[in-house]
Amino acid sequence: MSTARVTRFLRLAFMLLVLPLAVRTLPAAEPAPDAAAPAYEPITLSTWYKVDPAWPKRPGHCLWHQTPGVTVDDKDQVWIFTRGTPPVQVYDADGKFIRAFGTELVGSKDVRKTSHYIRIDHEGMIWLADTGKHVVMRVTPEGELLQTLGTPFEAGDDERHFDKPTDMAIRRDGHVFVSDGYGNSRVVHFDAKGNFVKAWGRRGTGPGEFSLVHSIALDSKGNVYVADRNNARVQVFDSEGKFLDQWQNLLVPWGLWMTKNDELWVCGCSPMPWADPAMPLSCPPKDQVFMRFNTSGKLLQLWTVPKTAVDGEEKPGELNWLHGMALDSKGNIYASDIIGQRVQKFLRKN
Repeated sequence: MSTARVTRFLRLAFMLLVLPLAVRTLPAAEPAPDAAAPAYEPITLSTWYKVDPAWPKRPGHCLWHQTPGVTVDDKDQVWIFTRGTPPVQVYDADGKFIRAFGTELVGSKDVRKTSHYIRIDHEGMIWLADTGKHVVMRVTPEGELLQTLGTPFEAGDDERHFDKPTDMAIRRDGHVFVSDGYGNSRVVHFDAKGNFVKAWGRRGTGPGEFSLVHSIALDSKGNVYVADRNNARVQVFDSEGKFLDQWQNLLVPWGLWMTKNDELWVCGCSPMPWADPAMPLSCPPKDQVFMRFNTSGKLLQLWTVPKTAVDGEEKPGELNWLHGMALDSKGNIYASDIIGQRVQKFLRKN
């Protein structure tokens, strides 16, 4: 048989034997949708939230600037602690303005750098963390000063001084735990009369050490939860300061909110490298997240919000440097931010 005839024979064999096998191994095309098949039900088992763009109805004389603090009382009234004027502003659940105060009470040489977190104790009194004055203050709902912890306008690291305290958690018996804070790296415990009990913590990365103690909360057993922001973890202690646990590799925690059924909400951003050594970790944050945990550290819920892409162009439902959060009795979330300079209400769905 000639070479040409052999070549033709091999080509024919290839076409008859190999090509059919290759065709059978090609992936099947996506099946055409069945016009008779039912559509997916547009439901989800996940809890989600929708912003209320009309909340609140802020009057013209109430200005907002960077807004780090927000809390909710037992009437679902929302208390806002802003670096604008007046610094304390109160709205009802529908966004109606109720009252404002604090211009003479809160402040440093630059009022925009002084307000931080706001809390309400079991007697309905208001607590304010003032980083500019280096104090935390207890006031009436009308703004009358009742008690001051720390020495106004004096920074320090002892029983009578703080250095830029950030937050406070108040036990039912009136004992107060202060996160202290930007300048110091400790938690300070006072009794109901304002007497120093003890302090714990120092700068570092080990258990019981801190780098920017940014927020603090208590559960019903008196355990202490600390947002150790620059170390990107939540640390847990008993009421005597004994280290119990740490929750790492989940988020950079900015703000804490403990519910009445002992579930801890933490807001901030997902873990990230340090962007600017001159600023705390996550300035600017890479994203904006909310996480809900039980007291054992199990993650129960995750929700994210878009971060504003361009500063000054914030849209409803976006957050820009999420700083604090609070929940009302219906599970709605109030979120405060720094660059966005506002508090928004996110309505719980499902």
